[in-house]
Amino acid sequence: MYESFFGLTGKPFQLNPDPSFFFGSRGHKRAYAYLEYGLYQSEGFIVITGEIGAGKTTVVRSLLEQLDPAKVVAAQIVSTQLEADDMLRAVGVAFGLPACSVDKAMLLASLEAFLCQLAMEKKRALLVIDEAQNLSHRAMEELRMLSNFQLGEQALLQSFLIGQPELRSIMRSADMQQLRQRVIASYHLGPLDRSETQGYIEHRLHHVGWNNDPRFEAGCFDLVHELTGGVPRRINTLCNRVLLSAFLSEKHVLDASHVQAIANEIREELGPDTALSMVPGSGSEGTPTIGGRPSLNAAAVLQDRLDQIDQRIDRLERTVGAAVDLLQRLLHPDKATKPGSPGRS
Repeated sequence: MYESFFGLTGKPFQLNPDPSFFFGSRGHKRAYAYLEYGLYQSEGFIVITGEIGAGKTTVVRSLLEQLDPAKVVAAQIVSTQLEADDMLRAVGVAFGLPACSVDKAMLLASLEAFLCQLAMEKKRALLVIDEAQNLSHRAMEELRMLSNFQLGEQALLQSFLIGQPELRSIMRSADMQQLRQRVIASYHLGPLDRSETQGYIEHRLHHVGWNNDPRFEAGCFDLVHELTGGVPRRINTLCNRVLLSAFLSEKHVLDASHVQAIANEIREELGPDTALSMVPGSGSEGTPTIGGRPSLNAAAVLQDRLDQIDQRIDRLERTVGAAVDLLQRLLHPDKATKPGSPGRS
């Protein structure tokens, strides 16, 4: 609604991952570099973890967009509590193979034949597993077994495991030892620091033609960082509402009090579970505080509720996107998503 009011050419703070908005913070550049290194190795597993909304999917999609489809055939799976056999079928479907009406032995044979054919065509297969922390240990083991497929000395399949921080704990468990031996690199993507938060906001605004309208006064960026913890998705949520409010109020200059007021409105609408941190002077009624901040126990409860809500939203977004991609393949096999092409993440 506010784009034309501020002379913008598009939405600067949309929630859906968009590689064209990729912001190269220190952490995001390192995550991208690890993925590039993994591609260069052409084998094994690369593991990327990060909090919900940290930008993992945007990093992966940015890399996938740079791949030459004539050289790399990439497929993506959004994991939703997949067991071993379901995982194999999901891999088959992701690469465009008929996987619903065949038994496991035939499915494995089809996958190996498909991967061998790609190798003979001088192509490589890349499998991206998003939300990998949801996989059972048996499903993880099936992925490891798929990495055993070879043609001569050439590995036929390489996998990226993308997940939330609990994936790191899963990988450290005793029964993951064999898979760990196949991991050639791993990286944990953290939040943006204060200066990166400002750079991130300005980067997204400049991407849609921002010419310092609206103008952010001193203190705005500090407060946004404190409220959001430097998590990109939370920054997008808050800034989108701030610009919408400015448009409705016909404001072209924003200060910290305006940002704080919007944060308070969001909490009143969504409750204490909302993805915004408490700051001095903003403790909500009924929330135990110490010096204007929530107590340690209250903060832990808020964070737990926040994580649960973010996880539900994240799973819903990804599952709907994967379902749409699958439906396109079924309805338009020659037009929509070609076998092996990455779906929405």
